[in-house]
Amino acid sequence: MAAGDGDVKLGTLGSDGERGGDGGDGSPGGAGATAAGSSWVAALLTTGWEMLLNVALVALVLLGAYRLWVRWGRRGLGSGPGAGEESPAASLPRMKKRDFSLEQLRQYDGARTPRILLAVNGKVFDVTKGSKFYGPAGPYGIFAGRDASRGLATFCLDKDALRDEYDDLSDLNAVQMESVREWEMQFKEKYDYVGRLLKPGEEPSEYTDEEDTKDHSKQD
Repeated sequence: MAAGDGDVKLGTLGSDGERGGDGGDGSPGGAGATAAGSSWVAALLTTGWEMLLNVALVALVLLGAYRLWVRWGRRGLGSGPGAGEESPAASLPRMKKRDFSLEQLRQYDGARTPRILLAVNGKVFDVTKGSKFYGPAGPYGIFAGRDASRGLATFCLDKDALRDEYDDLSDLNAVQMESVREWEMQFKEKYDYVGRLLKPGEEPSEYTDEEDTKDHSKQD
């Protein structure tokens, strides 16, 4: 009986040991499964955080772009310069095409005369119908009678964006110069192009009535 009891106990222990080797809590197989599961969870969490970070970055970029659009577009610049303006000064007759020196351009600042001109990338535009924005009390009145190229390229409304001498824009980078050209196209679509901004010592061109009429008909 004693020997039999001992056999039973040994058999039981052996059976338990075999079961433990098959993947019990303390077996190598169980530890491997746990480690693999932990690695999978860690990888999933890492991927999830990376996705969240990318989404957050994209959201920040879109928010910044929207704020710029609101500031520069809806107020009269971004979605087409001076979109939707109405002013009594808009009833002025069209200006005949001519070229301007900086001194001549400054006379058309909306204060000394109802007509408002500004230059972009060497081109002069009549923005009188946008006097709500470019007039003396307008948010972009600093550009009236001046070369607005640098201010538009750098999104700067301070006097630092203006030059008393002719500004050849040679210090602007490629992105800023591309921005200047885009603004030039937008102004040309919205406002009358009335001539060139002359470089120092440059002689003005003489425009015929036919050239003047042809240029205005393109904008109509």
